[in-house]
Amino acid sequence: MITAPKIRAGVAAALAVGVVAALAGCASSDPLDSGSSASSDSKTIVIGSQQYYSNEIIAELYAQVLEKDGFDVKRNYNIGQREVYLPQLQKGAIDVMPEYGGNLLQYYDKKSTAKTATEIASGLKEALPKGLRALDAAEATDQDSYTVTKAFSEKYDVTSLSDLSKVKDSLTVGANSEFQTRPYGPEGLKSEYGVDVDFKAIEDSGGALTVKALKDDTVQLADIYSADPSIKANDFVSLKDPKNLILPQNVTPVVSSKVSEKAADDIDAVSKVLTTDELISLNAKSTADKEKASTIAKEFLTDKGLL
Repeated sequence: MITAPKIRAGVAAALAVGVVAALAGCASSDPLDSGSSASSDSKTIVIGSQQYYSNEIIAELYAQVLEKDGFDVKRNYNIGQREVYLPQLQKGAIDVMPEYGGNLLQYYDKKSTAKTATEIASGLKEALPKGLRALDAAEATDQDSYTVTKAFSEKYDVTSLSDLSKVKDSLTVGANSEFQTRPYGPEGLKSEYGVDVDFKAIEDSGGALTVKALKDDTVQLADIYSADPSIKANDFVSLKDPKNLILPQNVTPVVSSKVSEKAADDIDAVSKVLTTDELISLNAKSTADKEKASTIAKEFLTDKGLL
């Protein structure tokens, strides 16, 4: 899913230099420190997560089952998005990342014609760089969606992306900056469904700011991840996507060559019990109940008999 904001090239470059400099001065827990002792220690498995609360919960599920089985685990969470962490995964600074099948495949193979979860899994075997592999995907999906308010849906009789062509008023979609250039962003919507939309950057991955913008009609469409409890809580409508503009995003662990079969089996055990409904429930414990990822993971794994 989501990267840092796309800003003017000069400013971006300056920020990048500043970030690298700052990270260089951090302790070895720094997720971008490919020279850290954790990365070179074959007994330690480094688990990363995106800067997204749900992804951190999934990463913590992996971490706790691995620790139970005797592995030394190092946590490097909230380290940014795909353009940041995948190069580090390839370099060996990170060993395990919770990923999302369709978007990951499109990152490495922009010409892929895969549409189903099975096709995506097959495509990943060919697309991933040497040294990386995707483990079995979970049933759980958490994907980008074009979401509207119930009032908007009823006013324009819109329940799918194809229905948007009936709306004559101007439309704006709110999402993280990189959504604008994703295959399923505004250009993809125009190409597949013939719908023109403006774009407004809201940098909170479909969080409270995005929800507020949608409710206030600052934007008429919002990219809110499908397993986000805010959709149900606000009676929003995620528009159907009959042409599969947005590919299935089954939760898919990606691991380095340092991850043994024993460790892979532990991670697979988590994937086998992680459904979409379970993921929504876990997410609600974070957003509504304000529980820590470690607490949420422990409760879930204990309930499933994995701890």
